[in-house]
This record gives sequence, C-alpha cells and structure tokens, in this order.
Amino acid sequence: MPSCRRTPRWTFALVSAGGVMMTLDVTIVNVALSDIARDLEAGLGRVQWTVSAYSLAFGALLLTAGAVSDRIGRRTVFTAGMALFTLASAGCGLAPDAGTLIVARAAQGLGGAMVFAPTLALLAAAYEGVRRQAAIAAFAAIASAAGALGPLVGGLFVETLGWRWIFLVNVPIGLLVVVGALARMPESAAPRETRRRIDALGALLAVGTLLALHYPLVTGPEVGWTAPEVLGSAALTVVLAVALVASQRRDGGLIDMTLLRIRAFSGAAVLGFLARMSSLGVLAFTTLWLQSTHGYSPLEVGLQLLPLTGSLLVAGLFVARLQRVFAPDQLVAGGFALQGLGLLALAAAGAGAGQAVTVTGLVLLGVGGAVIFPPLMGVAVSAAPAERAGMASGLTNACYPLGTATGVAVFGALFSARLESGVDVAPASWPAVETGRFELLDPSVQPLARSAFSDAFSAVSLAAALVCLLGVIAARTLRPDAEPVDGDAVKSPASPVAQAS
Repeated sequence: MPSCRRTPRWTFALVSAGGVMMTLDVTIVNVALSDIARDLEAGLGRVQWTVSAYSLAFGALLLTAGAVSDRIGRRTVFTAGMALFTLASAGCGLAPDAGTLIVARAAQGLGGAMVFAPTLALLAAAYEGVRRQAAIAAFAAIASAAGALGPLVGGLFVETLGWRWIFLVNVPIGLLVVVGALARMPESAAPRETRRRIDALGALLAVGTLLALHYPLVTGPEVGWTAPEVLGSAALTVVLAVALVASQRRDGGLIDMTLLRIRAFSGAAVLGFLARMSSLGVLAFTTLWLQSTHGYSPLEVGLQLLPLTGSLLVAGLFVARLQRVFAPDQLVAGGFALQGLGLLALAAAGAGAGQAVTVTGLVLLGVGGAVIFPPLMGVAVSAAPAERAGMASGLTNACYPLGTATGVAVFGALFSARLESGVDVAPASWPAVETGRFELLDPSVQPLARSAFSDAFSAVSLAAALVCLLGVIAARTLRPDAEPVDGDAVKSPASPVAQAS
C-alpha cells in the first residue's frame, strides 16, 4: 500500500502534468512555424520536421519504453524520460539553426515517449474499479485539452517572448515533475516471473522502419518523388518492415503479438492512429492557413482556434456520462463522424465559405475529439493482461504520435502538390509561398498565392475527412464480440472498465 506521501492522487497529478507537457509540445509549435521559418531561414520541408521529428521519435520509442517500464519499473522510466525531455527542451530553445532544432525536437520526442509509455500502466496500478475508470477518462480529457490549448499558449509566448520560449518554459516545469516523481510516486513493475527481456533488435528495426517510411513523405515534395534518396528510402522501408515482422515471430519480441490478436485492443490502437491523423495532422496546416491567408498574428491564431479548444473542454465534461449510456464503438463512431463533418466545413471555409463556417468546423472537430479518445484508452487498458500493462500502454500510445507524424507528412505532400499546381513562382520565392510568407512575394503574385494556399488547405481537409470515414467504419472492431486470447489473463473488452472508460 502506498504511504500517505505516495497517494494515487500524486500519481495522477504527476502523470497528468507529464501528459500535458508531452501533448502540448505536439501542437504548441504550430503557431510558431512561420516565425521559426523566418528566423532560421527554413522552407516548408524543414519546418515540417520540427513537428514530425518530435512525433516520429515519440512514437518510435513508445513500444520499447513500454516494455522496459514493465521490466525495470514504470516510475523509473517516467522520471528518466522527463529528465531527457527537460534537457532537450533547453536545446530547442537555444537552437542556432533549423538542423539543431530538429535534432533537439527528436530528443524531446524520445524523452516524451519514456514519459508517456507507462502512463496508463501507472494509473492502472494506482486505481481500481470505478476510480480507475474515472482517472483514465480524466487523464484523456486533460491531455486532449492541452493539445487543443497548444495554439493559444504558443501564440501568447510567440507574441510576447518569442518562439524560443515555447520550449524554454518546459525546463522549470520539467524539473518540478522529476522531483515530484522521485518523492511522491510509488514504483510499479510487472511481476518478476512475467517480465520479458528487452528486444534490442526489434527496437532498432522499429525505429529504422518508421524513419525510412516518413523520410520520402516529407522530402518527396521538395526534392522530387523520383529522386534517388526518396526511392531508396521507400525501398529500405519495405526491407526493414519485412525484417521487423520476421523478428517479432520469435518469443520475447518487442511487440507482444498476443495483444494484437485481441480484436478490441488492436482496433483501439488503429483508431487512435486514425484519430490523431485526422485531427492533429491537419492542425499545422489550419494554423498556417489562418495565419497566412487571413493575416492573423500568432496570438490571434490561438484566439481563432478557441472554438476548437472550448468545445473540446466543454464536451469533455460530459464524456463520462455518455460512456454510461453508449458503448465505446458507438461513441468512437460518432466522434469520427463529427470530426469528418467539421473537416468538410473547413474545406468549404478554405473555398471562401466565411467565418461562421470556419467556427462551425472547429467546434465539430473539438467535440469529436473529446468523444473519441477516452473510450479508446479505456478499451485498451481493460483488454490487456495486467502484467503486460506497460507494453499495452506503450503500444496504444505509440499510435497517437505516429498518427500525427503520418498526417503531417501525408497531408504535407498533398498540400505542396496542390500549391505547386496552383501558383508558379521562381524557385527562390518558393519557401515564402509554401510557408505563407506572402509579404516577401511580388505584390502582383500575392493574390494568386493566397488563393492557391487556401485551395491546398481545402484539399487537405477533404483528405482528412476521408480518414474520418475510415474511422467510422473501423469503430465496429470495438464491439465486445471477440473472445480474448487467454480468458484467465485478459479481461473482456465488454467489462465495466471498458464500457465506462
């Protein structure tokens, strides 16, 4: 039993603080992209990497971090990750050029993975029954709200102190969380007899596969899809992916394949990927569109996104009640449908539909996001056996930043292609066009560039709406009609935990 100084409330508070910082750093950068591009003289391809490097490194290490936390201790991994994240944040804030910033962002992502991977396992160990349901739902709401508040918080820092402070502010907060975790958070780990060895080969193959997959998506629009480095990276992705799958067929692999055979668990992981792809994957382009075509400052962009933030927060207050009435698959399908309608509205706004349509689209996005994630987290943690809680948490959480990184990469490729077909400028002026710095263009070209920029944003919104349609269809995998792999070890997805959280 935890002592009075190590209560579940301390675990919840510290885990939530870590979740807020990790999620905030996915979205807080979006409103600073234009300022970063201008200050560091970077084009869209490099600016995208300031978002993708974090999300990609985050997702690539989550599987390994989750497995390691089961073995050596979840608090240990959480605390070490927070220390690395804090140090990397200082590196981001002091970066002298875009390359250094991207490397520091990747280091941030590695630390963030170590923080986020054991979160669900820490909460599951600290609470039981209905209290566990409430803790997971509250954590999901807080993390989602932090992601939605990112643009507003980022706008405040960019406009008052400069873009570097969106990173430097993490340093004192991170230090406090490290000290708090060491003093007040109890340790937890899997029973010694069920611990798995660390699969170093699997970890390396997973990281290599993900990096090779995203490289051509981000660089293809800039250097050309037939460039040797793009084709080579695509071929390497196939080779590494085959090697990864083969390596996981043996016992003790990085990925516990029995978890993937649980229909509800694997469905929750895939749906989390799609949800992040359709929401946060689009957010970077939404902020660029608002800032560039409407002439908003970073703070004004944050204020313009308040319909998204506010609706997410308000809807989050009612999710626990909705979970008592509706099954997880119904809530998730409904959330994807709302997000899809919101994206269709944003596509119409990009075509000139007006401010009211923009606000409507943002509200629908916020409500949909609030409804999707708590049921997904509840299903994932209830469907997995307790001794695999860390790996299950890592595997589920890995899908979230990977969805963000994939969305930014795929939608970025679409955005660049549509933009290039809509405006023709000299190569030297292209970085200004693709990052929305129209004031650097010849006045005669600016109206055409703004129109092409809005058209490209509409195309991205429509593509994301199709992703939401896939989410509506795939939500049926959460229905409690699949038998667990091991009836003694795996709790049914139809359990009260799954239904209420």
